[in-house]
Amino acid sequence: MLKTFCYSKIHRATIKSVDLNYEGSITIDEELLQKADIQPYEQVHILNINNGNRFITYTIPTERNSGIIQVNGAAAHLCQANDLIIIISYCQINISEISPDFLFQPKVVLVDQNNKIVKS
Repeated sequence: MLKTFCYSKIHRATIKSVDLNYEGSITIDEELLQKADIQPYEQVHILNINNGNRFITYTIPTERNSGIIQVNGAAAHLCQANDLIIIISYCQINISEISPDFLFQPKVVLVDQNNKIVKS
């Protein structure tokens, strides 16, 4: 049996643009993905702080240190530029590896309004 845990998150990122005509996904600055240990094309959950919308998509890396976060395709209907979001990745751990004193610590990347890392 497996239990699902928050593996990492990019907290309070700012959407810089949306593109309804793109095939889907969320485009994220490669530096942010690396610091959060999120792989290209990995499934992530997006939580929109501004309007409460939540959706699941996958990541596409873009230029390192660009600060770009762009929501693409149908998900672009769920947010707009300048919305604050939380990007979460998950992991699954076999229940046999979880002891009573088990405490999983996710990686947390905090960013400013330009999606520059403040703390990781």
